Amino acid sequence: MLKAYVCIWSNKSAAEMVKFYKSVFKGTKVGKFARWGKNPMGVKEGSVLTAHLTILGQKVMLLNGYTEMPFNESISLVVPCKTQREIDTYWKKLTAGGGKAVECGWVIDKFGVRWQIAPAQFDKWNTTKNTAKKEAMMVEMWKMKKLDIKKLQAAFDNA
Repeated sequence: MLKAYVCIWSNKSAAEMVKFYKSVFKGTKVGKFARWGKNPMGVKEGSVLTAHLTILGQKVMLLNGYTEMPFNESISLVVPCKTQREIDTYWKKLTAGGGKAVECGWVIDKFGVRWQIAPAQFDKWNTTKNTAKKEAMMVEMWKMKKLDIKKLQAAFDNA
């Protein structure tokens, strides 16, 4: 049984978010929707309350709270990518329609959700005991918005 999963608070865009994330991440599975019943908030009965989906094996619940709760930089979803093509694809799709590229592999999608589109090797590079290799890779990363696996690997290998 799944022990924990992510809940992303949306003001009222959960259904639209499901369609968007399904188009971005192949193999996304859409689960059950819950609907608002009678409520003191004035939300139309039958409107989407929650939508469940599984993105890259991670269960996510999207919640229409109908109260403004802005996203911020303190939480992000990390997508480890094996190839540059994967990075390029997710980068293009997540920045489409009003998304924004941010430094060091971060993207803010059109809903305001933060994503880290990173090489799968990043954790290995970042946790190495060889501080010169780690620092060389980090310095190279700080020059980038969309991460370039070959440049990061070269910086790590040549330190």
